[in-house]
Amino acid sequence: MTSFDSTPQLNVWRMLLALAVVFVMLGATGWTAVRHHRGAATPLAASLSAWERGRLGGHRLPDPNRTAPARLARFFASLDAHQRTRLAARYPLAVGNMNGAPVSLRYRANHIALGQAREAERRRMRDGRLSPAGRHDAGRRMHRYEALMSQKRRILAFDPTGTGRVAEVFGNLGPAERVSVVVPGVDTDVLTFQRTRREYTAPVGMAKALYRAEREADPRTRTAVIAWADYTAPGGLGMEAAAGVRAEEGAVRLGALVRALPGRSRVALYCHSYGSVVCGVAARSLPARVSDIAVAGSPGMRVEKAAQLRTAARVWAVRDADDWIEDVPHLEVGGLGHGADPMSSGFGARVLSARGAEGHTGYFEPGTDSLRNFAEIGIGAYRAVRCAHEDDACRRGLSGASGTAEAGRA
Repeated sequence: MTSFDSTPQLNVWRMLLALAVVFVMLGATGWTAVRHHRGAATPLAASLSAWERGRLGGHRLPDPNRTAPARLARFFASLDAHQRTRLAARYPLAVGNMNGAPVSLRYRANHIALGQAREAERRRMRDGRLSPAGRHDAGRRMHRYEALMSQKRRILAFDPTGTGRVAEVFGNLGPAERVSVVVPGVDTDVLTFQRTRREYTAPVGMAKALYRAEREADPRTRTAVIAWADYTAPGGLGMEAAAGVRAEEGAVRLGALVRALPGRSRVALYCHSYGSVVCGVAARSLPARVSDIAVAGSPGMRVEKAAQLRTAARVWAVRDADDWIEDVPHLEVGGLGHGADPMSSGFGARVLSARGAEGHTGYFEPGTDSLRNFAEIGIGAYRAVRCAHEDDACRRGLSGASGTAEAGRA
């Protein structure tokens, strides 16, 4: 499931919040909800380690953990095509996830990494030491990797570790004037990254729908959309979903992505469900190129007011009347819960219409006001958005907004 997909037992959330103090006390005695297990190096860690030991032309390769993306970009620019290809082939996971590497090279490296992961899962399918369920799971992952390897797909990030992380680009990221990033919520992993049924509830379907809507709204604006499932999302509605640990980890990764995007494009974030918690935590450290943060079906952004996000970006909020997330307690106690409701009048977000959306996962369905609004924000046509209330408050102060699409509609 993507982002609190089904109608869950809401009393679980209430119980978790009520027990917050108990967990804080347990934490003080050494118990923790998230444990770090030592074990074999992950494939990505192994690739990065090999990169750190590698040399090119007798010179050590730059340390990706200590080298800014801009300097890494200059390093890759100094290489010829053959040298870049060699690095992608030798260290595919390292290069495929390296902020600062050319996006086309990352696509190539991740294609190689996906092929290696596919073969690993193919071997696991025949491993008699695994249970039937384990072999079945290996088969599902093998087929997903195979699908991601299609030559038409542009995989910007990929990590097979655990449940897997992945990010995909729609459009041409290099020359894009405006980039939209879809940040999904709980139960997002490599297997739920894309769906055949209920397509628009998964990150790929969300991003595809948004990209098409932006192109339809203004074909002249060069846009790109990223389906960004490159963080470890909580699984289900347990403790992880009620806490902010995964959001804090995701916020670091989201900030790194945005800072490393090529060019000078404006960036809009579309944050669904727990993804809005990620965006809320990330907001204060995001670069100025982030012009808009739109949250849909949000359980909160870990602040009480939009001003506390400490961002110059416009903050938008949307929620369908039938979205069960409205009934989740919007508060924070002892580290559990995510703060005030972004839809509330006191929060200070610009509240958008969600007409046509159904429930918690319908915001990217074609034909909905929510998707249309997201597209208008994505191309910078702010005065064209539809507000949730008749007073048009969500457009207040935007009369001077400009951009290719806005100028064309003025």
